[in-house]
Amino acid sequence: MAENATPIATLFERVEEYIKSTIDYFTLNAVDKSADVVSSLVSRLAVFIMVAVSILICSIGLALWLGKLLGEIFYGFFAVGAFYMLVAVLLHLFRHKWLKYPVSNSIIKQMLKQKEV
Repeated sequence: MAENATPIATLFERVEEYIKSTIDYFTLNAVDKSADVVSSLVSRLAVFIMVAVSILICSIGLALWLGKLLGEIFYGFFAVGAFYMLVAVLLHLFRHKWLKYPVSNSIIKQMLKQKEV
């Protein structure tokens, strides 16, 4: 600031600095929240993939075992496939209650979570 600046000029300079600082704060806050949400989703995706692979392997084993009990291997695969079709229909019917709302609420909670200073 110049030594012979008027109080109005000084005020405008301070307002300008305040606006720049506020913009920087909101930008950094948005980046922090986005990184938090993305990292949470990535970690949940990794767990989901591991669970899906485990379920796939167990399903194949169950289908082979049921097929052996029923006399033909493909009967076991039909039985397991029918079970998963039933699960898919239930998920479709209750997708908002079981999937959409919990995921939305989780993302909103993370976005609104305050950092401890």
